[in-house]
Amino acid sequence: MKDPLAVYVPANRTKLLLVAGLLVVAIAVVDWKTTPYLSLGFLYLFPMIIVGGFLSRIQIVGIALLCALLQEIFSNLPTESEAIIRLILSSFGFGATGLLISELIRNRRIVFQQLEELERQVKLREDAEGQLRTLVESSPAAIVTVDSDGKVLLANEAAQQLLASGPMPPLPGCPIRSYLPALETVLKTQSSRSFRTTLQCTGHRKDGEVFLAGIWFSTYHTESGPRLAAIIVDLSEDLRNREDLSLDSLLKNSGILMSAVAHEIRNLSSAVVVVHKNLAKVKGLESNEDFRALGNLIQSLERVSALELGSAAAQNGEMVELTSVLDELRVLIETACHEYDIDVQWDIEEPLPLVWADRHGLVQVFLNLAKNSQRAMASTPTKQLRITARPESGTVVIRFEDTGIGVSSPGNLFRRFQPGAKSSGLGLYVSRAIMRSFGGDLCFEPRREGCCFAVSLPVRAALEEAVSA
Repeated sequence: MKDPLAVYVPANRTKLLLVAGLLVVAIAVVDWKTTPYLSLGFLYLFPMIIVGGFLSRIQIVGIALLCALLQEIFSNLPTESEAIIRLILSSFGFGATGLLISELIRNRRIVFQQLEELERQVKLREDAEGQLRTLVESSPAAIVTVDSDGKVLLANEAAQQLLASGPMPPLPGCPIRSYLPALETVLKTQSSRSFRTTLQCTGHRKDGEVFLAGIWFSTYHTESGPRLAAIIVDLSEDLRNREDLSLDSLLKNSGILMSAVAHEIRNLSSAVVVVHKNLAKVKGLESNEDFRALGNLIQSLERVSALELGSAAAQNGEMVELTSVLDELRVLIETACHEYDIDVQWDIEEPLPLVWADRHGLVQVFLNLAKNSQRAMASTPTKQLRITARPESGTVVIRFEDTGIGVSSPGNLFRRFQPGAKSSGLGLYVSRAIMRSFGGDLCFEPRREGCCFAVSLPVRAALEEAVSA
């Protein structure tokens, strides 16, 4: 059924108001020409119905009074004493009709605006749901939701591939304990409050394979009970890579440490050889069995000292983008420094050239220097660590300068097993050995206050020139 109020649109305003005006004039003329004592004033209701859809309330009341006045003038009704009453009643009737139409139109307009807003909100929600559905389905990470009974409600394609790949039934409806028992435990033990956190746990695939799962999850409450949404990734490969990297680093650093120790043994054995040769000149001592045994021990020491790594620095490193290493260091140390009220200042000259180093070993050296500074500033009122990096004469020099208690015996800094060291006394000794293993160096730069260590790394151009020479 067609809406009769649909004609009240702004496009028809002028046309309909003109029609209403013509109607008023026509009714007045016809009313004037008709037989006396017969009034056609009720016809003024039609122009009032028209103007009620376009004019304001005050204008409607004004038109109603005009129509009532015209009715009284041209109707030729008797009893002039009743004219005032007829005028009031007519004005009320005409005005009420116009105002009724005005309210109907206004309410209709409000309803249509609300419908348009509702349709817009529905469309926006559908668009958001579509984008979310696309995001979930296209995500490389597995995403699942679990109900209060521990059963999977929704699972994207990545979750299906991770937990139940192959000709397996779909995940929705399956108990989550078959794959990730820890999530069912979370649902059973959670409180009434929602929370978000992460965890690492053992996961099980449908075929029985075990993997290390990294899970980001949150709980929420619905009318059907608590539910859980989780993002799951397989960390098994990361674990294997991390362990392989740790083993490689352990072997490499052990080799560097053995090389450094062998170097020290060689220095000692060289001195012992000199003493042994001098003692060999003593008459009758060469035939002494203990003296010959001492010679054999010296030869063994020389063989041990020969274990010093002889590989070139070019074999122990690679091209490293130093800015990314310093960004990694920033992540590693800034939180701890803030906890100890240490102000860390970074002064990195950009861009830095590529340097030759072992990335993992370099991070270890930087981290050791930062921790040394942190310990040195534990009791000082001013706690400031300044880290700078600048190219200098074919190298890049990274300085760690702090406002700590300083160094009382700089000559003993790089000696192993230093007395009074906080741990093993090997930190700086091993750090310098690591740096020298790939052609870099670590040295102490004296300051009036505090302490400063400088790490120097060869840049790529300087290294290529050295190799070609």
